[in-house]
Amino acid sequence: MTYRWSLAPAQPALAEHLARELGISMLLAQCLLNRGLSEPVAIAAFLDPRLKQMADPFLLPDMGRAVERLFVARERDELVVIFGDYDVDGVTSTALLTEVLRTLGWRVEWYLPHRMDEGYGLSQDGVENCLAKFPAKLLLAVDCGSTAVESVGWLRQRGVEVMVLDHHQVSSPAPAACALVNPQLTPVGQPGFRELCSAGLAFKLAHALVKRGRETGLAGAETFDIRSLLDLVALGTIADRVPLTGENRILVTAGLERLNTTRRPGLVALKEVAQTAGTIGVHEVGFQFGPRLNAAGRLENAAAALQLVLAGSLAEAGPLAKALDAQNRERQKIERSIAEEVIGAVRARFNPESDYVIVEGQLLWHIGVVGIVASRVMREFHRPALVLGGESGEWRGSGRSIEGFDLAAALRECGDLLIRHGGHAMAAGVTIHPDNVEVFRKRLNEMARRTLTPEQLQPALRLDAETSLAEMTVERLEELARLEPVGQGNAGVHLAVRGVKLQRPPMRMGKEQQHVKLWVTDGRAVCEAVWWNAGAARMPDGMFDVAFVPQINEYKGKRTVQLKLLDWRAVRQAAKF
Repeated sequence: MTYRWSLAPAQPALAEHLARELGISMLLAQCLLNRGLSEPVAIAAFLDPRLKQMADPFLLPDMGRAVERLFVARERDELVVIFGDYDVDGVTSTALLTEVLRTLGWRVEWYLPHRMDEGYGLSQDGVENCLAKFPAKLLLAVDCGSTAVESVGWLRQRGVEVMVLDHHQVSSPAPAACALVNPQLTPVGQPGFRELCSAGLAFKLAHALVKRGRETGLAGAETFDIRSLLDLVALGTIADRVPLTGENRILVTAGLERLNTTRRPGLVALKEVAQTAGTIGVHEVGFQFGPRLNAAGRLENAAAALQLVLAGSLAEAGPLAKALDAQNRERQKIERSIAEEVIGAVRARFNPESDYVIVEGQLLWHIGVVGIVASRVMREFHRPALVLGGESGEWRGSGRSIEGFDLAAALRECGDLLIRHGGHAMAAGVTIHPDNVEVFRKRLNEMARRTLTPEQLQPALRLDAETSLAEMTVERLEELARLEPVGQGNAGVHLAVRGVKLQRPPMRMGKEQQHVKLWVTDGRAVCEAVWWNAGAARMPDGMFDVAFVPQINEYKGKRTVQLKLLDWRAVRQAAKF
C-alpha cells in the first residue's frame, strides 16, 4: 500500500521557547506541539500525569443521582444486578463495580449477555433472562443501555429501576433511566470526560461511592483504597481503544504501574498463559491480555473472563486462564479463515475508483469475530468496512471506519434498512435482514462518495518531524519516552530522515525470511533499522528518505538505538512530504 507522507508543520520559534522554558529538547517540544500542547502548565501535567489531577466524579451527569439510589438500595438491602457487556471494557467495569460494591456492603450479582443468543446490550432477551435468574428491582447497566429505550421502558413497567453507566452515544429520546451517567451528556465547558470508556466511568463511580461513604461514615469506606482497582481500569481503557489523553492518560499511567505489580490472581494467571515477559505496557495489554479476555465473549459467553478477573486464588484462576487461552487460539483460527475469504473476495473485484465502502456478508460467518475481520479489511484496503454473518433471517455485523467517515452517523441515515444499529464514528455494530444488504452497500457508498476525498482514501503516514541519525541516541529516546503511554489519540513518535543510503547490504531474518535488517547512513551516523514483514517488497537503493519509529533495543544488557522502518521513498520521488 502506498502511503501519503504527512509531515507536521515545524514550529521552531515556539518549540525553542518551550524547550528553554521546560528544559526539554526541541524534538520533544515539537512532538508536544503536534499533540496540541503549547502551554507550559498543560505540558507539565501531560508529562507527569497524577491521579490528583482528576476532576471530581460528581461533575459527571447524573452521578449524584446514581450514588444516592445505590445508597438507598444498600439501606433497604435491595439486590443490585450489574448487567455488563461481553468485551474487555464491559468485563472489567462489571468486575470493578462488583468488587467495590460487595466490599462496601451491597448485595450484588452480575449478568453478562450471550453474544450469539441474546445480542449486544440491554436486549429484550437479555433482560428477560437476567430477571429470570436474578429477580431484582434495581439493575445497573454498564457499558450498554444508552439507546435501550424499549428495554428500559419494559423494565419500568415491571417495577424495575434502571441505572445506566455507559460511554456510547445516547439515543433521542434517551432511555428513561433513573440515572444516566454518560460523559456524552457532559455540558460544554465542564471537564473533558467524553473520552472515558466504561472502565474509567466505573472507577469514577467507585470514587464517588467511597467519597460519599467517607462523608456519611459508611463502614469500610475510610480504609478502601480505590487505587487497587486501577489494574482493571488500565485493561479496559487500553482494550477499548479510547484516546489515551486527559483522564485516560492518568488512569492508564497509574493502572500500568499497578498492573506490573498486581497480585490479583486472575491477572497473574493471565500473564502466565500469555507468556508475558518484562514490563507490561500498552502493547502487552492490547495484544496479549485483551484478546484472551475477549475470546470467551466472542465465541461463547464472557462469564469465564469475568470469573477469572474476580478469582480469589491462583488455584481458581489457573484453569480459567488456560481455558481462555485455548479459546483465543480457536478464535484466531476462525478469524484467519474468514479474513482470508473476505479479503480474497474483495481483492478479486475491488475498484478503488468506485468502491468507497466495503460491505461483505455470508451465512454462518461467526459473528463473534466479524469485528476483528472488519478491522483487517479496513487496514488492507483503507476503506470503511462492514463484515456480516449469522443466520438466514437476520445477519449481525461490525464495522470499522477511516478518518473522515462517521460510521455511526451513516448507519443512522440507513436506519430504514436496518433492524438495529449503534456505536461510534470509527466502530459500530449493525443487524440487518440479508435481503437488504445490497441496497445497504449501495447507499453507504453513495454517502461516502459525497463525504470522502480521494486524498482521504490513501492512508496517511503522519510524521512528527525531520531529524538526523546523529540525534537518535539512547538519551534522546529516553526523553521521547516521556510521551508514553502512547496509543489511540496519542500516537507514538514517527520521524523522518532525508537523504540516507544503505551502509551495507540488507540481511534477511525470520523463519520465512520475511523480515529485513538494514543499516542506513546519512554520511555522519549509522543506524540499524528493522523492516518487519517486508516480504518480497522492493529493497531501498541509492539515496532515499526513510520514515520510522525510534526504539531502544535491549540485548544482553546492552541498550542501542534501532529504527522500526515504516516506509521509504527514493529521493527523486520525495522532494516534498
